[in-house]
Amino acid sequence: MALFDGAEHEPLSAAVWNEERVRAGIDRIVVGTRDALDPEGFWPRSALDDYGRPAVHDRSLWIGASGVLWALDRLGAGIGECGVYESYLAEPDVPGSLGLMNGEIGVLLVSWRLAPTPEKEDRLFELVTESLQRPDNELFDGVPGTMLAALHLHESTRQERWRELWRTCADTMWEQFRPDPELGCRIWIQYRRGRLIRSIGAGHGFASNAHSLLRGQALLARTADLQAAIAHTATTLAMRESALINWPTAADTYWAEQFTTRVQWCHGAPGLITSLATLPHDDRTDELMCAAGDLVWQAGPLKKGAGLCHGTAGNGCAFLALHSRTGDQSWLERAQAFAMHALDQVEASQPRYSLWTGDIGVALYLRACLEGWDGMPILDRL
Repeated sequence: MALFDGAEHEPLSAAVWNEERVRAGIDRIVVGTRDALDPEGFWPRSALDDYGRPAVHDRSLWIGASGVLWALDRLGAGIGECGVYESYLAEPDVPGSLGLMNGEIGVLLVSWRLAPTPEKEDRLFELVTESLQRPDNELFDGVPGTMLAALHLHESTRQERWRELWRTCADTMWEQFRPDPELGCRIWIQYRRGRLIRSIGAGHGFASNAHSLLRGQALLARTADLQAAIAHTATTLAMRESALINWPTAADTYWAEQFTTRVQWCHGAPGLITSLATLPHDDRTDELMCAAGDLVWQAGPLKKGAGLCHGTAGNGCAFLALHSRTGDQSWLERAQAFAMHALDQVEASQPRYSLWTGDIGVALYLRACLEGWDGMPILDRL
């Protein structure tokens, strides 16, 4: 199996790193985003973000208003909460979803962050507790995402109830991280859209599940066991070719054949790097991470666009994570090269208004290249 499909990538832009142009690009994205807000408090949905959702408007963290409102606030251009949670309750993006990226918990978390109240906090506690009964086992709709909401609330409030809820979530996740004799490592099984799958990437699989545990590892008693198991799984599932490393979309042969190997944040090396960047240093893990970073660089920017989930900015986040992990300046230089390419892509395309697939996510990446990486949006910092 090839490590990547060259047809999904394009040559790197010749544009050299230019701080003035980058800052102007961020400002242009922010102003354009604010100006595009309609009187009802929504942004136009790009045809590229039409995933067959029943709602007319998007409110979710992933592609909806909540993500945009959060990003504007992080960029110092916040416009408030805009009633997004009440609007979501009236017309959910994905009816029945509690999830961080797709559902009620993500929308309410942003609403609480921008306009906190005790009532919102109590409702979040109820929802995260309820999510423990869901079988999804993945970031978008399952406990791996909702437990991050509990961790953010603990870090913000220091209340013991949030610490204990996060630990309960972590215990649930650890119990589901089971040895698989076929693979020779531990793995999670996801239940997505009526199918069982052993997904590997950061969008819906092993990488983001591992990250959700690593984010709160200071609250755990068995940290060394957790770190060792995660590192072993990442090493076991890696595909190697010469000095390069990538990961398939799934550990199941059938699903891996249905969804080709990719190099993007949601599936493939970039998301594995950002998810596992806080693993302890040792020769095996350091080699794994750097070889994966070299693969991202060799593959080049994505033709799909500039965004975080499956675009050039998301791939560039892998370089920022490696720069933070290693201190090697060459990773920052690679991140800056991808930043210039992502800026070219934004300027050559129609505006796209969402955090994870659109321009405002690119603005966050550009700022991280200027000021330093502080992790993936929402997943690492609220």
